[in-house]
Amino acid sequence: MRPITCIIVDDEPLAVKLLESFVAKTPQLQLEHSFTDSVEALSWLREHPVDLAFMDIQMPDLNGMEFSHMLPEGTKVIFTTAFKEYAYESYEVSAVDFLLKPIRYNKFIAAVEKAERLISLELRTESVEASTKKSMFIRVDGELRQVNFDHIIYIEGMKDYVRFHVEGEQHPLTTHMTMKAVEDALPTDDFMRINRSYIVRLDKIRTVDRNMCVYIADEIIRVTDAYREAFENYCSGNC
Repeated sequence: MRPITCIIVDDEPLAVKLLESFVAKTPQLQLEHSFTDSVEALSWLREHPVDLAFMDIQMPDLNGMEFSHMLPEGTKVIFTTAFKEYAYESYEVSAVDFLLKPIRYNKFIAAVEKAERLISLELRTESVEASTKKSMFIRVDGELRQVNFDHIIYIEGMKDYVRFHVEGEQHPLTTHMTMKAVEDALPTDDFMRINRSYIVRLDKIRTVDRNMCVYIADEIIRVTDAYREAFENYCSGNC
């Protein structure tokens, strides 16, 4: 399974630092951003969806419960709070878990593993659905273009846009999407993300060198540490 992308939202800087230290020593997590302002976090999330949010409940302007109702679809929540009376309400909004401060690492990792199981189940379901599809529509220059999965060579992320490098196309097809949205739409048996900025069509790879650089079309793409284990497992299972 790919790393679980996450954010931390807590108006107490010391609480943020503690959670950051927990995330740093949890290999299956990839921290995208930390916030002490919930309104700023919500604005950022609209353009940068993640899998999981560690969120304080009692915050000014926009509290955690209000925030949870505004999250992008698919983002899971683990609440972190010093007030146990919020526990029942947290389950009403389908939170993955409820961590009472001061948070201990064993409780933290148990909550992460619960989130991992839920996300893994959803990804398997999406993979089955995606495997029955042969193509997807993307908006390019104001028009919808149908792109056959078999013709995609690799996909390159560019902040809020992605570029589809497609066989038979003179130039890459650029569309306004996130890499996560693209990743979720593609069949996982055929495509793999190998770093934050690239998804490759596995059967288009020509060579993988000793430095874990992938040679595909005219591009050389480095497999980064966060994605290396999954890619090595794929290579060892297909050698």
